[in-house]
Amino acid sequence: MFATARRGINAYSNIGIETDVANADPHKLILMLYDGALCALIDAKRQIAQRNIAAKGQAISKAIAIIESGLRASLDIKAGGALGERLAALYDYMCTRLLEANLRNTPEHIDEVSRLLGELRGAWAQIRPAVATNEPALTPEALAAAALRRV
Repeated sequence: MFATARRGINAYSNIGIETDVANADPHKLILMLYDGALCALIDAKRQIAQRNIAAKGQAISKAIAIIESGLRASLDIKAGGALGERLAALYDYMCTRLLEANLRNTPEHIDEVSRLLGELRGAWAQIRPAVATNEPALTPEALAAAALRRV
């Protein structure tokens, strides 16, 4: 009975996430990527504490996939210039640290990446989309500069 209830809750949660993604603007989608990566890292630390190696690896892999295929892939390095390159390098560094955390079971590495992602997420959350505020759109350079100032 509990397994059936859990599947129902998970299905309901997935529908909610899919609906949020379908209705989100690009700014909100980036916030959702940060949140997803941070949740995966919380799960990875829990799995390390429980000595569940397979689940730890899955959680870290999920965080890496979000960082690489979501956050880093969404960068327009050409438009962002040097700041975009610095942010891309930071994402690469985070993925390297997570690979090390996976190999060595080091929650400290996960904490470091969580802190960096949290800072970037906080900076991104303070940037309001031009549509919502009726202000002129920010350039990619301004967005990257605001995010990197917080790190």
